[in-house]
Amino acid sequence: MARRGDTIELAVLGLLHEGPMHGYELRKRLNLMLGWGRLLSYGSLYPALKKMLRGNLIEETVPSGPQTRRQRIVYKVTDLGTEEFSRLMSEVGPAAWEDDNFDIRFRFFSSTDMEIRLRVLEGRRSRLQERLDRVQRELAMTQAEADRYAAELQRHGVESVEREVRWLSDLINAERNVQGQAAPAPETPTSPTTS
Repeated sequence: MARRGDTIELAVLGLLHEGPMHGYELRKRLNLMLGWGRLLSYGSLYPALKKMLRGNLIEETVPSGPQTRRQRIVYKVTDLGTEEFSRLMSEVGPAAWEDDNFDIRFRFFSSTDMEIRLRVLEGRRSRLQERLDRVQRELAMTQAEADRYAAELQRHGVESVEREVRWLSDLINAERNVQGQAAPAPETPTSPTTS
């Protein structure tokens, strides 16, 4: 399982890879990306930014212009940070498809090689299929003894995982179709026309 700090680092590097931004904007974009269940506080963001500054993954600048009470610091990714982002995005393994990390990686899939995308998608689908099998077994065992609401909650969980497995299968098929179309078709010679 990925540590929260590693997930935040990947997300920050990805966002800054797209362009410089200040802490408030970073937090707002991270919270949109992470979803309501994993809101990020300034108390989590700024220590992560400080660690990344010490590691020379990002740098901070104060924009020139009229002075205000408190200058907004703008963060941007360094060359080392770009390398680290590429390295993190190229990793495949259980951390890449776990709940804590998959959404972040998926958000930046356009920066990832197709083979890596496929391996991550397939790993996620496999993990969810395992979860689905387990939940379906539990549902079958407890349906007779659980009350109506507990059974409905389990059924809802099964349907949610089934829906995500179908979504992942569609994505994998689309990736494979693009991969199959990537090879250019040979040109057919045209016969010269006579006038």
